[in-house]
Amino acid sequence: MSLPPHTFPLNGPLLRGSRRPRVALIGQARTGKSRIFAAASSTSVRHERLAGIGPAYEECQVEVGLDQISLVDLPAIDSFHQLRGNVPVVLKYLLWGDRWPAIARHEAHQPATPFAAPDVLLLVMDATALERDLELALELSQIGKPIVIALNRMDEARAKRLFINVRALSEKLGAPVVPTVAHMGIGLADLFSTVVRAAREGRSPHPQPPSPHIAATLAPISGIAGRAEVATAFVVPPMLLAMQLAENDDYFAQELGCHFPAQADALFAARAAANAALPRPLAEEIHADRHHRAALLHEAVTRPGGGEAMPHWQRWADEVFLHPRWGFVGSLAIFALVLFFVFEVSAFLDSLTVARLIVWAEPWQPTDLTGILGRAILDGFIGLAGIVIPYMIPLVLLLVFLEESGIMHRVAFVVDRGFHQLGLHGGVALPFLMGLGCNVPALAATAAVTHGRDRTVAALLITFLPCSARSAILLALGGKYLGGLGVFALFMLAPIVVSLIGKLLKRRYPETTPGMIQEIPPYALPTPRSLFVNTWARSHDIVTVVLPLLIAGSVVLALLAHFGADAWINLGLTPVTSWWLGLPAVLGVPILFGVLRKELSLLMVFQALGTQELAGVLDTTQIATFLAFLTFYVPCVSTFAMMLKLLGRREAAFSVALSVGAALVVAAAVRWPLELIL
Repeated sequence: MSLPPHTFPLNGPLLRGSRRPRVALIGQARTGKSRIFAAASSTSVRHERLAGIGPAYEECQVEVGLDQISLVDLPAIDSFHQLRGNVPVVLKYLLWGDRWPAIARHEAHQPATPFAAPDVLLLVMDATALERDLELALELSQIGKPIVIALNRMDEARAKRLFINVRALSEKLGAPVVPTVAHMGIGLADLFSTVVRAAREGRSPHPQPPSPHIAATLAPISGIAGRAEVATAFVVPPMLLAMQLAENDDYFAQELGCHFPAQADALFAARAAANAALPRPLAEEIHADRHHRAALLHEAVTRPGGGEAMPHWQRWADEVFLHPRWGFVGSLAIFALVLFFVFEVSAFLDSLTVARLIVWAEPWQPTDLTGILGRAILDGFIGLAGIVIPYMIPLVLLLVFLEESGIMHRVAFVVDRGFHQLGLHGGVALPFLMGLGCNVPALAATAAVTHGRDRTVAALLITFLPCSARSAILLALGGKYLGGLGVFALFMLAPIVVSLIGKLLKRRYPETTPGMIQEIPPYALPTPRSLFVNTWARSHDIVTVVLPLLIAGSVVLALLAHFGADAWINLGLTPVTSWWLGLPAVLGVPILFGVLRKELSLLMVFQALGTQELAGVLDTTQIATFLAFLTFYVPCVSTFAMMLKLLGRREAAFSVALSVGAALVVAAAVRWPLELIL
């Protein structure tokens, strides 16, 4: 089907492959740093330790439009004032990556795995504790790398009536600042677009020097840090090295003493002179000065009681759809809405339209070849109407409404982590639900929200979801002969099979799907015109895709029945029906004809067995086996047509083979234990 065009601006060479920048997520604990990583992370995350020690960092690839980045979530740090605990290892990574300079090559713990130094620093700051995080921002500006700041927890700041002038903060820090609400996914799309832009431009903020009264006492120490032999050995930006040598006796001062004893003596003398000239020891004075400058900056950009408050309805809606816990309630409500359409609205429309067409056509039972061909063509058109009228139009219309209103993006964000277990992203949530109504519109919806590997895996898995026709058979036969518990057990096979098949498909398609940023657009009320235009755009060519195969399949099966091939079909399928499934051989034809419509297979079962009371000719094990097989057996021919359109002949054929194989395995798994028990 034709898809709505997507355009991405090209601002330079694409950042992919060897040009893919590395972005380091850095910040203090409980700022939302890990939530940002989780929201953007791919289905495969790599865990490594920095130089083999300390806590593990996480890394994954993320797609940002047409560009890609490698996102690294580093251990939380508070400050570089004291280089203890995990801080030295994190600072080494930010400065050198795995290419350590001469002063670090003697250390026992060397980089065990390759990890290049980051190209961009993504600093996460808490909007409700901004002053504290501004101190770390001032320190990071000395590293000499592009910085992007995520000003997180903006919802909590608004709730406290705290207004932060984001533009002024960006100007004063010399780095772009993007407001975010990480746990709801708000602002993350803008954040990562800004990260890519910063990586492409490569501009670093100018390090902000200390207050003048400290700068004068630091001159001798800056001279030591700037000496050629020291700069060559350390490979650290001069201001950062000078501040570290002045602030503490930790890593850099120790290495200076090991490699340059004479310079170390000069350092201690310069410190002593500074301590005598300042009201407090130099280290305390530097720390207090940084805190004072952060406080002044905070005061300059923050105003209590100002700003534009979010409308109450929008705040309530975001709590329902995006909250880490309550968001699942909103998602379940959307899922319930889809199920209502499937089992109530679509079923009602089916009874008004297609069911009446079937009853109208039932008296026509031609015996001549021309009439049989005409009836087969009519059955094809009725089959198409059975897809389009009750399922395709209502469900696609619902999908378009949820997308354009912004609700579907929020549902996708909430369920994203769950779908990662299948190697997919949350964007396939609604197509999966639509598959419970009909696989055809579900595949069409999948085409609109996925591409590449994700499209293939999602399409293959959707065919294992019990559509409304298969569900109707399960409820009708299972409810009558197996009871409520039996029906529940059969329905529970679906998520188990989808999960297992999903894990197998991850082996067939081993390439890692990069993380995707789930954009959270503002709420909007779709116009009737846009709803109908987009619904038509996603539905109009189903006639050219599905109808020919429906008619062709109907004609072939009608000809087989007309020329008395039933017995040969049953004989050919005996290894499947009788040997493997333990069913009467006469069920071969109903199983084969089920590829047109599942309801048709049920009617043919009654005809083949000569009764509608199956308990008289089939035992409980046979009924359960037949229903399990029918649930996962090859979807109808219209679904195959959509697979052919989306994935091509090879993957469509693989889908058929996969569904047949899965149906046989599941049916055997149901049959054999029941034969032992009953």
